[in-house]
Amino acid sequence: MATAETVDMGPPHAPKEESINAFKEIEIDLKKLLQHMRHEHDKHESEYFSAVSQLSDHELTTFTPSNLTQVRVAGSAYGMHLFGKVKLEALDDGYIHFRAFVPNPGNSEVVKLHCIHTEETEDGEGGKTYKAVFGKEQELEWFDT
Repeated sequence: MATAETVDMGPPHAPKEESINAFKEIEIDLKKLLQHMRHEHDKHESEYFSAVSQLSDHELTTFTPSNLTQVRVAGSAYGMHLFGKVKLEALDDGYIHFRAFVPNPGNSEVVKLHCIHTEETEDGEGGKTYKAVFGKEQELEWFDT
């Protein structure tokens, strides 16, 4: 399994044709997972999606490949790990980060969505903050969840 320590992750850049095509392959799964995650987190830790709590599921997932604003790629022996930043149409400064796997050419596997980034951080006072929607300034880095 690839980790941040076992691959060389390239710099952030605007998506090129290959990344846009990979996004198109996972777009429906990404929207379904985003809706599912929000509903599940709302049961226990609604703070993850508090930035989009006023949005309907449709408003939350009204994005297209043109909203893919930035990508980073990490190559491995068996394919490419694609990290993407997607602008949420309904927010001025709202982005989600996803991770997908793109198999090497000639491989029978298909592009697969691995996860949407969620972040849990300690606030220094014994509490925690939770986030699944990020701002433009949030760097696109390796994540497993």
